Amino acid sequence: MRLDNYDLGGFYDEMFEAPDKPRSAVEPLVRKLMQLDADDVVQRQNAAELAMMRMGITFNVYSDNRGVEKTFPFDLIPRIVSANEWEPIEKGLKQRIKALNLFIDDLYHDQKILKDKVIPEEVLLSSKGLREQCVGLNPPKGIWIHITGTDLVRHSDGNIYVLEDNLRCPSGVSYVLENRHLMKTLFPKLFAAGRIRSVDNYPFQLRDALDYLASSVTTTPKCVVLTPGPYNSAYFEHSFLAQQLGAELVVGDDLVVFDDIVWMRTTEGFDRVDVIYRRLDDDFLDPEAFRKDSMLGVPGLMRAYKAGNVALANAPGTGVADDKVIYAYVPQIIKYYLDEEPIIPNVPTYICSEEKDLKYVLENMDQLVVKAANESGGYGLIVGPAASKAELADFAEKVKAQPRNYIAQPTLALSRVPTICDGVLEGRHVDLRPYILYGEDIHVLPGGLTRVALKKGSLVVNSSQGGGSKDTWVMEERI
Repeated sequence: MRLDNYDLGGFYDEMFEAPDKPRSAVEPLVRKLMQLDADDVVQRQNAAELAMMRMGITFNVYSDNRGVEKTFPFDLIPRIVSANEWEPIEKGLKQRIKALNLFIDDLYHDQKILKDKVIPEEVLLSSKGLREQCVGLNPPKGIWIHITGTDLVRHSDGNIYVLEDNLRCPSGVSYVLENRHLMKTLFPKLFAAGRIRSVDNYPFQLRDALDYLASSVTTTPKCVVLTPGPYNSAYFEHSFLAQQLGAELVVGDDLVVFDDIVWMRTTEGFDRVDVIYRRLDDDFLDPEAFRKDSMLGVPGLMRAYKAGNVALANAPGTGVADDKVIYAYVPQIIKYYLDEEPIIPNVPTYICSEEKDLKYVLENMDQLVVKAANESGGYGLIVGPAASKAELADFAEKVKAQPRNYIAQPTLALSRVPTICDGVLEGRHVDLRPYILYGEDIHVLPGGLTRVALKKGSLVVNSSQGGGSKDTWVMEERI
């Protein structure tokens, strides 16, 4: 593949220091990639897209009137992470999950962090993710956060930062596994020579983490994946993971609660359920405990959960730590519970509920990214440098009306990775979502989902906003 016209664009490039000078930590693998015939790579790219369509690897876009189901764009050029670089990322993610789990447990019990005034009480108690129904809950093994997807970015300084946490129903891991399957199929020799860390164990590690929650069950625990149904944006993933886990894929109507025990309807009668991997937000889980108009959940589920007769992953109430305002305090949370400095720093964040920060944000919105505290998928935000004056003015009014609901961050110059664009290589911005499993031990999936902003110049990597994905290769050996 030719790199004569490859332009770094003034951004940090994950593979190259100069157009034909690979970074030393990944040079052996990059050289092998660059030896591939360009026409052959394009043909394989087309084959990959066709395979994804045939396998039904899709996501749904609710806002698209032309039809909701889309094939998830996939780019063949991988993102490569050296073993040296992955080691502190892995340690930092484990540190963060430990601290956040302690924080959530404290929040629904003694609230020592509030009494010690580490986080302003009005900020925490006004969080939309806080659930009064979870006060006093004691989840199995004391674990609230079983599956986490933490979004990381690299800035122009070359350093990795945490952009946000996803602790309710993080999605995307199915694309990691399918992307790897495609790459191993299309480039078997490259994989054989590359010494790339495997991601194939994830379904087994996930099943172990779920079974651990029901370790008092003498037989193999009955595990189900609870989905909102086929119109959910991540339905492909729900069905894929159920198959990989050897679990039943169920909707709310498939389950019933009596005697504070959850049962699954089957053609042979009722079968007791021990563990529910829920891909349903708190609000819709149980109409008796949360939204009374929910047609998606299971009446009485929270009663069964509180009685200790079923385990839920993730536990209800974890969404409080998804709040982007709470995110701004995670460095203090880590220090408070672990007495450690964060290994991976946050992106510098302005909290609009604080008068000084609000003034700065309103005066400098054209230079910032401003985000709603509880939105996801690239919605509820404005990228200042790319917005018009009218858009900025309109968004400023929203911030002034509800300052608690917004944060702001500098517009980061996200790192880029070479990407196939119309048959040639061009740099595109990326982020990274590693997945962390918290069971008997904490496991971090090597690499995770690299999301790529396929639109030229775009910083928004979300699939709902036109983004795609890449396979992420974490190298086995330190250099």
